[in-house]
Amino acid sequence: MQTDLAAQIVVERIGRDAMSLRELATLRMTVFRAWPYLYDGSLDYEADYLAEFLNDDAAMLVVARLGEIPVGMATASPMATQSDIVRAPFLAAGIDVGRLFYFGESVLLPAFRGLGLGHRFFDEREAEARRAGANRATFCAVQRDEDHPSKPEKARDLKPFWRKRGYHPSAQFDTTMMWQEVGEPHEREHRMRFWMKPL
Repeated sequence: MQTDLAAQIVVERIGRDAMSLRELATLRMTVFRAWPYLYDGSLDYEADYLAEFLNDDAAMLVVARLGEIPVGMATASPMATQSDIVRAPFLAAGIDVGRLFYFGESVLLPAFRGLGLGHRFFDEREAEARRAGANRATFCAVQRDEDHPSKPEKARDLKPFWRKRGYHPSAQFDTTMMWQEVGEPHEREHRMRFWMKPL
C-alpha cells in the first residue's frame, strides 16, 4: 500500500509562480504546529515569508505533491543570504559562509512519512548546494528537554535519520529563534542546534 502511495507522489523544484504560496504556508504551519516546534503561526506571515524566500534567485524550494495537493516541502539557500541570527555563529567561528549552504526546513505531513521523501528532500538540496559551490551543508533543529510536558509518548527522534545522512550536531553554533508556541500568549526564545555535513 505504501509503495502504491509513494508512486503517486511527484517531487519537483518549483519557482515563485508555480503554486499557491498560501497552500504551502498552510502546509508549513500544519507541520510546525506539532511536536517539537509547537509553532502557533499566521497564514499571512508564512505566505509573505515564502514569497520573500523565493525572490532570491539562489534559493530553492522542493515540493512533494499528491495530484495538486502539496504534502511536503523543503528549502535551501546560501548561508551568506541568511539573517544575522542564523549567520552569526558561523561568522564568529571564522567559517566562510560563502561556501556553506543552509537548509531552512523540511516538512512532511505524517501520512506521507516513511516513503523515502525525507531522503529525496536531502538529495535534492545537497545536489543544489554542490552546484552552487558549497563545501558544507547545515540545518538547525529546536532543542527540547526529554521530559517536556508536550512531548508525545511515541514522538519520533529524527537524530538517527540525520546521522545516517552524514550530519552531526555542532553545539558551538547554537543560536536562538523567536516564535509563539501553541497555548502561549507571546513569542519567546527557543534554542536551536545546528547539524552539519561536509559535501
